[in-house]
Amino acid sequence: MIPEEVVEQVSQAADIVAIIGEHVRLKKQGSVYRGPCPFHQGTNNNFSVMPKGGYTCFVCGEKGSVFTFVQKRLGLSFVEAVKYVGEKSGVEVREEVRHREGPDPREPLWELNATVAGWFREMLWESELGAPSREYLATRHVSRETADRFGMGFAPRELGLMRAYLNGLGFSDERLLDIGLLVKREEQEEPRPRFRDRLIFPILDAQAHTVGFGGRLLGPGEPKYLNSPESDVFSKGKLLYNLSNARNAIRRDSRVILVEGYFDVVRLVDAGLESVVAPMGTALAEGQADLIAKYSNNAFLLYDSDGPGQKASFRAADILLTRGMTVRVVTLPEGDDPDTFVAKFGREAMEKLLTEAMDVFDRKVQLLERRGWFADLQRKRRALDALLPTIRATTDEITKDLYVNRVAEAAGIARDVLLRELASAPAQRGRVRRASTAPVSRPERAAEPDEIPRDSAPRPAGPYRSDDPGSSSELAIVRVMLVHPGLAEGIIESVGRLDELHGAHTDADAVVDADVGVMRDPVYRALYDAIVVHGAEASPDVLAESLDPVAIEVMEMIRGEPGAVMDGRRTVDDALRRLQERALRERLDELERTTPLADESEKDALLSEKDRLRRELAALGARGWKSVRKQ
Repeated sequence: MIPEEVVEQVSQAADIVAIIGEHVRLKKQGSVYRGPCPFHQGTNNNFSVMPKGGYTCFVCGEKGSVFTFVQKRLGLSFVEAVKYVGEKSGVEVREEVRHREGPDPREPLWELNATVAGWFREMLWESELGAPSREYLATRHVSRETADRFGMGFAPRELGLMRAYLNGLGFSDERLLDIGLLVKREEQEEPRPRFRDRLIFPILDAQAHTVGFGGRLLGPGEPKYLNSPESDVFSKGKLLYNLSNARNAIRRDSRVILVEGYFDVVRLVDAGLESVVAPMGTALAEGQADLIAKYSNNAFLLYDSDGPGQKASFRAADILLTRGMTVRVVTLPEGDDPDTFVAKFGREAMEKLLTEAMDVFDRKVQLLERRGWFADLQRKRRALDALLPTIRATTDEITKDLYVNRVAEAAGIARDVLLRELASAPAQRGRVRRASTAPVSRPERAAEPDEIPRDSAPRPAGPYRSDDPGSSSELAIVRVMLVHPGLAEGIIESVGRLDELHGAHTDADAVVDADVGVMRDPVYRALYDAIVVHGAEASPDVLAESLDPVAIEVMEMIRGEPGAVMDGRRTVDDALRRLQERALRERLDELERTTPLADESEKDALLSEKDRLRRELAALGARGWKSVRKQ
């Protein structure tokens, strides 16, 4: 850190006109200097610099001190900016360094990862074993120069090569196991490489230490993408791919472009768009959002154009809005992802899309309007339920007020009604997935990569306990699928029918996120999805690759109690009946909340549907309906 008195000394000594004049053509007009604004590429002299003050643009509103200008223009941190200005002004700037007792305990792990990264690169370019990876990069039009820029490598299929090389350098098996480069399933088993027959992407932290790896499988198999396990240096939910290279560009451009996968980053950077990072999966974790907000207040979400990509971008937006950020959504042509779009059309076309990007809330409302969600009373209720969390997530009060006005106009709802809804506790409805855990990617989706952030769900102090209504029935279903895999196919069909019966369609709108269905709890849903994708007969290792630590713990608990299920079919039938009962009660609750929005002619239809649902509840042997909404 730099002492405050030194910062003040540099500020007093700085010739702000001379420093800014190196980047802007300034002319003196009275007591100030004027020129074209470098931030919005203006052509008129709307940019004003005061010799003993700061700068201001009267068009785009950019303003600040000499340090602010240098940070934004050159993409420097505050400390770097003070040093830069100090050098220009003849003031020596020294940082106060607080030394820790001894070396950083993570240094040996950084050293080991860096050594392995070098070996992976050698395997890619110097070994015959790397030929398939080189051919694969050629098919994706990734040059040697670009691959080297990202440190790409190759992990061969052969079991002993990496181990022998690292043992020869003095790295013990214990260290390789601790960091996850080797894995050992059983005590008597020989350690095996975690990454085999994979194109390797080194993952660096913000300070450019090599902390882990991501590997893309080149042949058939699962999972397609595999990351390093959690360790003292690798916590996926607190890392962003390419941040160490992008952070200066993010500050310089005053924006961060968020994409889903490694190749999206590679393609955009190769095209000259440098302020791009990826969360290494579709689900943005809280720690990753904190990192993004540290470097910029403006986020552009550039996710795939399909339904899962839209859902992921909207979930990420709500997390970023809680950090006070401005969030825009970039709309790609149908069938394109960032990688393919830039490969076909280049940087200028992508910059045009970025310029046309819509505020995330406007985009949500636009999609709902186009699909008629505000024209139908009951769908209007669900549309409002989908939009209200985004308004609540917005910490900027002016933006929040604009959002309220926008949805009131679009839905034809009185502003005071919306404000009362915002002030009340959110409805406890299963159709809105908690942002902490993401679903496993479906086979038809080609999102890259498809692994879930390892710390995306909080790790409980004891055994996992869900707070979702009906979660015990969801646990029962997952338990039967894991303990009696032969029943899994019939269970999936039954759950699918129940989803359809209560309006959870796989092609439902991304905004209302209606595909959660009867499996609501994020951990049990993740386990269910993993079984659907990989099959009930899949090994625990395969299932675990797409699960976070909490879900893995629950899976291990279930597998450790095989005798807990006495009659699998009866257990599933009882669980499905309870879940259907829950869905009916929630539907009744939804109708109750829809009633204030209805006119007199519509209320008769609502009452008729309530009576029908009550009869269905009675047929299931359930007691009378009582609202499940928490007051």
